[in-house]
Amino acid sequence: MKTFKNIMGYVVPIVVGLLIALLIKQYWFTLVRVDGTSMDPNLYDTEQVFVMRSESIHRGSVIVFDAFGENPEETSTKNYVKRVIAVAGDKLSAKNGVLKVNGKTIDQSYISKSEQKATNEINNVGNWNNLSELAKRQGWQKNENTIIVPKGKYFVLGDHRSVSNDSRYWGFVDKSKVMGVVKAGFWTNKTQQININDQWQTFFTK
Repeated sequence: MKTFKNIMGYVVPIVVGLLIALLIKQYWFTLVRVDGTSMDPNLYDTEQVFVMRSESIHRGSVIVFDAFGENPEETSTKNYVKRVIAVAGDKLSAKNGVLKVNGKTIDQSYISKSEQKATNEINNVGNWNNLSELAKRQGWQKNENTIIVPKGKYFVLGDHRSVSNDSRYWGFVDKSKVMGVVKAGFWTNKTQQININDQWQTFFTK
């Protein structure tokens, strides 16, 4: 009996600890590894980031979501890390690398001028022209160069616009697919932390 009590004295704390860890991972935060270069220079390939599950999503928030069912090229679960540019009901337009949401210009100082310009130029995206067919297929509301984000959806872009596979190509991200909001860890530099954790607070130019 004494042996059993001794064993349980070790087992119970371990089990409790594992349960707490599972609850934290399920409801509070988890660690995710960045896969690829689509968020350069603010997040790098193989970098570890926190994903806050209960954090509110804003324009400018960086999120993790399951791209399976969003990007037709993905045949199984695949986590993407992208930045939210527009939320449900927003009117989004782009011209010459200038992004506007509801007529207000977005502050894109977190990426270079060349990457801002690549928003339009990559694969002939110029002025959203290649989105016309996608818009028809998915039933988007589209007026000239303006896209209206549907209810329960997000429009996302990678910071490395010249290589990022994002909403320009396969459309919106459903709210149900989002795992949480990314937070750069203490091991990243200050610029990365500001550009990932705080950019949503200064989303529009002044």
